[in-house]
Amino acid sequence: MAGIKLVDIHKEYLVEDRRIQVLKGISLEIPENQITVILGRSGCGKTTLLRLTGGLEQADSGEILHGDSHRTAFVFQEPRLMPWLNVWGNVTFGLNRHEQDRDRTKDIIAAVGLNGFEKAYPSQLSGGMQQRAAIARALAYRPSFIMMDEPFAALDYFTREQMQKELQRVQEKRRSSILFVTHSIDEALLLGHKIVIIEEGLVKAYMRFQSREGSGICWRNGLFI
Repeated sequence: MAGIKLVDIHKEYLVEDRRIQVLKGISLEIPENQITVILGRSGCGKTTLLRLTGGLEQADSGEILHGDSHRTAFVFQEPRLMPWLNVWGNVTFGLNRHEQDRDRTKDIIAAVGLNGFEKAYPSQLSGGMQQRAAIARALAYRPSFIMMDEPFAALDYFTREQMQKELQRVQEKRRSSILFVTHSIDEALLLGHKIVIIEEGLVKAYMRFQSREGSGICWRNGLFI
């Protein structure tokens, strides 16, 4: 099996003696080598879905099936870089000696637009550059999937637009498999090969593109955007 398959996923939390259902039977296929966007309002369960898919939490019931290789990297809203390490050190952080490849690391740093900043520390980088370093670190890990939880939400409009284009370019070049969470319809339409709309813990609709130019759109379940 290629990609990830979720089958009837349920998740609830206990909050002050109340059980709150967050996910209510999610079934979903997430293809490899593409960007799948989870779109929805705040509190709809999209981040919980990403955390379950990435293995940070366990579902109460249901099954998550991964392909032959399962190695996950995360990019969050904050870059979460090590302040005492420069860009090179942050990108290679967590890799063992056998996994470190100098030429490949140089290629990844160049791919995210940080060529020439290998020795710069996080405090010397802008917010967008820090997030580029976080994406480079995820790529260096050689993941089968990258889980991205609203990674550009804290950036200003112009930097966010630049980072969206950068992510598109890197994904197309490296054929990365990405699960991307956002509440922005514009961002979802720009980035997604497949868009899944979550509402009140359920998949309400999805749409899929054969290309980002919009050809071959499939509408299901009364798409409301």
